[in-house]
Amino acid sequence: MGGLAALAREAGHKVTGCDAGVYPPMSDQLRALGIDLIEGFGADQLALQPDLYVVGNVVSRAHLADGSAKFPLMEAVLDAGLPYTSGPQWLAEHILQGRHVVAIAGTHGKTTTTAMTSWILEQAGLRPGFLIGGVPLNFGVSARLGQGKAFVIEADEYDTAFFDKRSKFVHYHPRTAVLNNLEFDHADIFDDLAAIERQFHHLVRTVPGTGPHGSGRIIINGLEESLARVLHAGCWSEMRSFGSAVSDFNANGPAHDFDVLHRGQRAGHVRWSLTGVHNQLNALAAIAAAEHLGVNPAGAATALGSFENVKRRMETRGTVGGITVYDDFAHHPTAIRTTLDGLRSTLPRGARILAVFEPRSNTMKLGTMKALLPWSLESADLSFCHSAGLGWDASEALAPMGQTAQVFDQLDVLVNAVAAASQAGDHIVCMSNGGFGGVHTKLLQELQNK
Repeated sequence: MGGLAALAREAGHKVTGCDAGVYPPMSDQLRALGIDLIEGFGADQLALQPDLYVVGNVVSRAHLADGSAKFPLMEAVLDAGLPYTSGPQWLAEHILQGRHVVAIAGTHGKTTTTAMTSWILEQAGLRPGFLIGGVPLNFGVSARLGQGKAFVIEADEYDTAFFDKRSKFVHYHPRTAVLNNLEFDHADIFDDLAAIERQFHHLVRTVPGTGPHGSGRIIINGLEESLARVLHAGCWSEMRSFGSAVSDFNANGPAHDFDVLHRGQRAGHVRWSLTGVHNQLNALAAIAAAEHLGVNPAGAATALGSFENVKRRMETRGTVGGITVYDDFAHHPTAIRTTLDGLRSTLPRGARILAVFEPRSNTMKLGTMKALLPWSLESADLSFCHSAGLGWDASEALAPMGQTAQVFDQLDVLVNAVAAASQAGDHIVCMSNGGFGGVHTKLLQELQNK
C-alpha cells in the first residue's frame, strides 16, 4: 500500500494514508515523498474529504471486545456511502492499463525477483515501472510509474480486501507471469495447498495465449510439483522453465558465481554478493522474464552483477567487536532455512550463526508450521525465539533442538541473552516480517555496551 501511495503521488494525486505502527523502511519512504501518514483508523479522517478511499487488506469489519469497531473509519465510509476500492483494483484501472505487465508470483522470493527483473530492464534501457513489496537498494524507492511499456509487479496470492476475497494477482492481467515456487502458506485464509494452487491457476487463466493474437508467456520453476499441477489444469500461453535439469534456463556453478545456461548453452555469467540457491533460482526467473521483453540473457546476467538486493533481505545492519548483525524478512520455515543455508555456504569453517526470529506471520501465529521450525533452523548454531503473542508453546515446538534453542517472551531479555552468548566472528541473523521491536538496533547497542 505504501508503494501504491507512491505511484498515486507520482501520477499527480494528493495522497494521505492511515495505518497503525508503521515502521521503516516504508515509513521513511512515505515521509520522503511528502505523503502524510495518520496513525490509527479514526472516523474523524472523513473530514479530509478525499475523492476515493483505497482500502488495504489489513482493514476488516472486525470488532473489539468492547463491541466497538476495529476500523471505525471504514465503518464511517460505508455508512456515508462514500466511494472506495481495493489497492489491486485501483492499480488495474489507473496504472496497469496498456502496459506490458510482468507479474512475479510465488510463496518465496517475490520481492527480490521483482527487484531483479526491474533492475535488468532498467539496465537494458527499458525504463520500467514497478511496484515492489520492499525497497530495492538500486532504486531507493519501492514503486515508480516508469516511462517505458513494461511494468513489473510483485504478484501476491493473499486476498485483495475484506470485500474482495480473490487473490490480489488476478487483478493484474500480466503478459509475462513468473511462477517462482508454491508451498502452503497463509493458513488464515487458505485451507490447504490445493486451495492456493486453484488461485494460481486463476492467474494462469488471465495470461494471453499464443498465436497471431497472443503473446503471453508463463515462466515456471521446473523443480516444483505444485506448479506442475497448476499448469496441468490448463495452460493457454507460451511456457518457459527454469531450475530443473531439463529446462530453458539453468545455472552451473555456486550461487554467488555461476554460468547462466539457455537451453544447455552458456549464455551469460552472474557474479554477485547474494547467497543461497534460492537467489540463484530468483535470478534465473528474472532473466527468463526479461528475455520475453527482448533482453538477451548475457545482458541480463551482467546487469545482475550490479544488483544490490532489497532492504531487509540479508541486510547488514552493523558490526560490533567482530559480530555482524543482519536483518532478514524470512518468516516461513522454508525461507528461514534457505536464508540460513545461504549464509552458511559463504562462511569459513568454525564461524557461528545465531538465529533470532519471531513467528509473526498469520500462518506462524496459528502454529500451522511450528513442527518445521527445528528443520528450518538446522544451519544455526544457536537459536533465539521471541514468543510474545503466540497461541502455542514455542518451547515445546523447539524442544527437539535441546540446549541450542531458547525462547523468550520479553524482547529485552532476548536481546541480553543473544548478546551474552555472542562472540567475535559470530553472525546474528534477525528474521521477521515485521519491525521486530527494533531488535537490530537494540542488539547493536547491547553489543557495544558489552
